[in-house]
Amino acid sequence: MPGECKIPMKQGSSDDFQTPPYALNPLLEYIPKDWVVWECAAGEGYLSAALSRLGYEVISTDILTGQDFLKVQPTEHWDIIVTNPPYKYKQQFLQRCYHLGKPFALLVPLTTFETGKRQALFKRYGAQVIFFDKRINFMTPSGEGGGAWFATAWFTWGMNLEHDMNWEILERD
Repeated sequence: MPGECKIPMKQGSSDDFQTPPYALNPLLEYIPKDWVVWECAAGEGYLSAALSRLGYEVISTDILTGQDFLKVQPTEHWDIIVTNPPYKYKQQFLQRCYHLGKPFALLVPLTTFETGKRQALFKRYGAQVIFFDKRINFMTPSGEGGGAWFATAWFTWGMNLEHDMNWEILERD
């Protein structure tokens, strides 16, 4: 739950951007209510808590609590990965998600389209992307929300979105 994590976050880390629950809104119509969601980079738990409040069963793990997504997976059954991964590991998270072979939605910067390695993954496996009309107001290490200086999108696979490129109006709560 938000605020319950006792492990201190690295203050000022470029990967310490906690995702506000409203960022999930464009995804919800594509995630069946009976699916178990694995939030594998849960951080302080904002996405996990929001998904639980919406009636989803959620498995929350994070490297800060000893569960490294790149090395392990839950022993419980799960159907989809939904997370905002550490951006410096977006390549590794994408590779791992494709390797696991289950649907996923990763909230990552639009720069994820850059580099030949990631382009090769998209070419080989495919991807569907949900773009937003505005930037997400992430929670920052100071505890204050702030408009990101970078645009993000949900990069998905296996979710059967209507189009490969989808545009959504992002309603902030």
